[in-house]
This record gives sequence, structure tokens and C-alpha cells, in this order.
Amino acid sequence: MDVATLIGIITAFSLVFAAIFMGGSITLFINIPSLMIVVGGTLGATLINYPLPDILKVSKVVKNAFFMRVSTSKEMIASFVSLAGVARREGILALENSINEINDEFMRKGMQLSIDGLEPVSIKDILDTEIVNIQERHKLGAEIFTTIGTFAPALGMIGTLIGLVQMLQTMEDPSTIGPAMAVALLTTFYGALLANILCLPIAGKLRNRSSEEVMIKELMSEGILSIAKGDNPRLLEQKLNAFLSPQLRESSFK
Repeated sequence: MDVATLIGIITAFSLVFAAIFMGGSITLFINIPSLMIVVGGTLGATLINYPLPDILKVSKVVKNAFFMRVSTSKEMIASFVSLAGVARREGILALENSINEINDEFMRKGMQLSIDGLEPVSIKDILDTEIVNIQERHKLGAEIFTTIGTFAPALGMIGTLIGLVQMLQTMEDPSTIGPAMAVALLTTFYGALLANILCLPIAGKLRNRSSEEVMIKELMSEGILSIAKGDNPRLLEQKLNAFLSPQLRESSFK
């Protein structure tokens, strides 16, 4: 689990609510009509913007912001060096026994294609297509949260206009001014809160997660192709180390 995401959300909301409690009661900031305008309006606008199946897919993508664990590059490189060593000593068919020990589905699929004897060019085409599809899935999740983060403040402004119109139309009755102003101000508050503490940060986290995963998948693809070509472990390691910054590169060969 990504503790930073959880801590960030809890900290942000906690400090906002702490500031509210320091200035008065939390009930002053609870307004059902304002919530209806912001939450309901944002949900409706998002459903208009995206097909329902795409919205339903978000639940599978958003978990990446909280629970996704991307294997480190060093772990991957060490694993490929070990596999390349076995392939060089015993032949690529000897890797059949190691397939079930690979947890990553992408890597397992690529290694199986190599063991099955596909040409490296064909393997590369298949893996590149897989990477593109991963990017598209992650891009959709980030886009939806960005869209929600864009609509929420806009619906907040609509709520503000509604509250101001109600207030101006009932100026002769002072008792109605307060509730109308509450709707006017709280809708903007709810919209800003939803966008800037929840949706936009999650969209940013999903984009970062996507970049990390794609880099790892490209590293895996290069390692799989090297094994399929019969590269020796030292050469394979040098190819994969090229994905890392110089200060992170290590070698198993002294």
C-alpha cells in the first residue's frame, strides 16, 4: 500500500477540518443543497463526458494510487541476469521451470513467447502493443479524475450564482439571506475541496504510477528480447542498466 497517498489525504482533510473546528462548529459547513449541486452536478457532467463502461473501469484503476507495487529496476535487472545465465548454460528451454515463479504477468507472457521460439521481432511487436494498452488504460483513469477536478469548481460557481440569485430575490426578508449566502459560499468551498484535495492529486498520482510502470515494462521488454536473442548476461545487464540513472547502476560482475 502506498502510505504517502493515504497520509496525504488524511493530513489535508484533517487540517481543513481542524481549521473549521477552531473557528466554530462543523455544522456551519454542512449544507445539503450545496452538496447536491456539487456532487450531483459533477457526477452528471462526468457521465455526459464519458461512457458508463469507462466510468466503471475507474474503480480498477484508482486502486493503483493506493495499493500498486511496482517492482524496482534493480530487482528486475538481477532477475533477468539470472535468467540469462540459465539460458546460456542450459538453453532457453531450461527457463520453462522458472516461468511459474515469475509474478508479473507481462514478464511471464514475454518469457513464454521466447521459450516458444517466436522471433524477437514478433515478440517486440506483441510486447509494445501490450505497453501501449497499459498506457491507454492508465491515461483514461487519470483523465477522468482530472475531468472531475475541473467540473467540481465549475459546479461550485454555478451553486454560488444560484445562491446569489436566491438572495437578491428575497432581500425584503432578512431571514432568507443567510441560507442563500450559505449555498452561495459552500458550493464553491465543496467544489474546491473535491477538486484540489482529492481528484486532481489522485490524477497526478495515477500519471506518475503509469510512468513508473511503463518504464519497468520497457525494461522487461528489453530483457526478454535480449534473452530471446541469446545475449550473454553481462551484455544484458549493460542494456538494462541504460534505463537507470548513472548513480543507480550496479553490476553483478566484478
